[in-house]
Amino acid sequence: MAKAPVLTPQADDFPRWYQDLISKAELADNGPVRGSMVIRPYGYGLWERMQAELDARIKETGTENAYFPLLIPQSYLTREADHVEGFAPELAVVTHGGGKELEEPAVVRPTSETIVNEYFSKWVQSYRDLPLLINQWANVVRWELRPRLFLRTSEFLWQEGHTAHATYEEARDFAARIQREVYGDFLENVLAVDFVSGRKTAKERFAGAVNTLTLESMMGDGKALQMVTSHELGQNFAKAFNTRYLSKEGAQELVWQTSWGSTTRMIGALVMMHGDDDGLRVPPRLAHIQVVVLAIKGDEAVLAKVRELGARLKAAGLRVRVDDRTDVPFGRRAVDWELKGVPVRVEIGPRDLENGTAMLARRIPGGKEPVAIDALESLLPGVLEEDQALLLKQSRERRESRTADVSTIEEAAEAAAAGGWARVPWAALGEEGEARLAEQSLTVRCLIAEDGSVPDDGDAPGNLAVVARAY
Repeated sequence: MAKAPVLTPQADDFPRWYQDLISKAELADNGPVRGSMVIRPYGYGLWERMQAELDARIKETGTENAYFPLLIPQSYLTREADHVEGFAPELAVVTHGGGKELEEPAVVRPTSETIVNEYFSKWVQSYRDLPLLINQWANVVRWELRPRLFLRTSEFLWQEGHTAHATYEEARDFAARIQREVYGDFLENVLAVDFVSGRKTAKERFAGAVNTLTLESMMGDGKALQMVTSHELGQNFAKAFNTRYLSKEGAQELVWQTSWGSTTRMIGALVMMHGDDDGLRVPPRLAHIQVVVLAIKGDEAVLAKVRELGARLKAAGLRVRVDDRTDVPFGRRAVDWELKGVPVRVEIGPRDLENGTAMLARRIPGGKEPVAIDALESLLPGVLEEDQALLLKQSRERRESRTADVSTIEEAAEAAAAGGWARVPWAALGEEGEARLAEQSLTVRCLIAEDGSVPDDGDAPGNLAVVARAY
C-alpha cells in the first residue's frame, strides 16, 4: 500500500493543502476566540524578518516609528462618514471596563487614521512641521466572518504609515513612493513575489481615501491576493479633525495625507505563492534559517563536525541552525525541515565525514548532491542567490502564462473562473460591468495603464482592468 502524503496534494484540494501546511510546518494555530490565531515561533520568525526588511525601507523614506492606543473613542470614527460606514460591520466595541459601563464606548483599533489625526491636529502648527511622517507596528481587530489563518483573521499584526503634507502633489508622490520603493522593492527582492501594480476602482478603494494604490499577486491556484495598499487620503480626515498648518504666506491650510499598510497576510501569501506538495519554500533573503546542518547519526566525530561547520557558516554571515537531535530519527527531521521550507540542508553522517563531504539538499529547485565540506562557506551564498532568483522567475512565469487579454465582460469572467486572470479594457467594463462580475464572485483587482504602469486617472482612456477571483 502506498504511503499517505504528508500534505493534501494541491491539485486535489488547494484550501486543504494550505491548512495542512500551516499546521504541519508549525506556522500558526487557531486561537480560542473564533477568527483569532496563535503565531508559532517558526511563523513568527518569518514575520520578524519581514518586519526588519520593511522597517529599514520605511525609515529610508524619513518616516519614524511611533505608537498610538489600541482603544479609540467611538466618536472619532463617526467624524469621517465614508470611514465609519466602511468599517462599521467589522468593529469590535468595548462597552464596559473596571466593572462599569463606559461613558463612551471604545472601538478596538481597526485602523488608526482617526486617532492619528486627533494628534496630528495638535502636532502640526506651521509649514515647518511638515511633512510629518509616522509609522507604527501594531495589531488591529476587524471582526471576520469567514476566518482563514493569516489570510483573514479577526486580529492580525501589521504596520500602518500615516503622513501629512503641505500639498496634494507631495502627498500623491509620497504614496506612490511607498508603493514602489518600500512595498514593491520588498516583495520583489525579499519575498521573491511577482505582482501587478495598479490603482483600485472607486468601489474597491479604502474607506475615506480619494485613491488607493495596490500590489496584487497571483497565488498558486490562480487566485489574486492583495499584498499591500497605499492610500491618498486627500483632505478628508484633515477636514474632519481640523488638521491645519500656517503656510509661508500666513494662511491657515488643511494638510494633505496618506496612509499605507502591510500585514501578516504576507505569510499566507508566502505559503500560497511558493509552497508545493512537500511544504513551504522560503526565499533565502527572507529565511530566518537559511541553512540547517543536520547530524545523521549520534557519532561524536559527526556531532563535533556539524557544530563546527554551523559556527563557521554563521561566521560567514549565513543564518544557520544546527540540528544535532540524534534522538529523533533522521528521516523525520529531514521531512520537518522540508515542510518548513528551509532553503538548504547540509547533511553529515559518518561516511560523509570519512570522505570529507556533506550531502547538500536544496529545497527550492529540489535535488541532492555531495559537496566538499570545506567548500560550503564559499559555495552557499551563490546557491542561495540562485534559488532566490528562481522563486521570483517561477512566480512571474505563473502570472504571465495564466493571464489572458480579452475584450468583453464575458471573456473576462470566463478567464477568471477558469483559474487565471484577465485584462479587459475598463471602457468595456465600467462600474456596471464591475457589479456584474461581483455577482459571479469575481472582482476588479486594480486598474493599470496600457503599458502596465499605474494610471494617474482611474477613468483615463486605455486603462485596463485586472479581473480575478480573489482571497
